[in-house]
Amino acid sequence: MSEFGLIQDTESLDEAFLRSNEQPVVIFKHSNTCPISSGAYGEMEQVSVPVSVVVVQKSRNISAEIADRTGVRHESPQIIVMRNGVPVWTASHWNITAEAVQSAVSKNV
Repeated sequence: MSEFGLIQDTESLDEAFLRSNEQPVVIFKHSNTCPISSGAYGEMEQVSVPVSVVVVQKSRNISAEIADRTGVRHESPQIIVMRNGVPVWTASHWNITAEAVQSAVSKNV
């Protein structure tokens, strides 16, 4: 079962980027109103690593900041696995599976 933490401000985003220097960090851009995102949320509940969640309706500015910092075009739902401050793996929509995220994390420990 995954542990979820919210990224709601620049400070928590900065912390996630710093943490990626020590371990892979999973950022999940989630939409509360999208059925595809709801399915992705269910997949993310199954991963065994912490997941940093950005609820796009509540934190559009943070979602845009992530796109600016990483160069990864915004999508929702979207997973970005960060390592050493840069994205090492991304997926969106139906490509978000617990198995794929777990594999991306394992490859970047």
